[in-house]
Amino acid sequence: MDRTTPGDRARANAELQDSLQRAEPRIVASYALVGAILLFGAVGYAVDRWTGSGPWALLAGLGAGFVVGFTNLLVSLRR
Repeated sequence: MDRTTPGDRARANAELQDSLQRAEPRIVASYALVGAILLFGAVGYAVDRWTGSGPWALLAGLGAGFVVGFTNLLVSLRR
């Protein structure tokens, strides 16, 4: 027994879409943060495998990923 009317559903869908459009920059920035950490970490891991240098390039890559990712996040949140 659904007591919602088509007008209620349409209004709820419009509000949801509006909320998602307002949140889109933050969603994209959060995925960019994770992507930067993964990308720089993978490059560091590959350099370690290639040179046999231990975890140092991986750690440097993860650190660079955090810096780049958080910088991108802060810039996008200030817009």
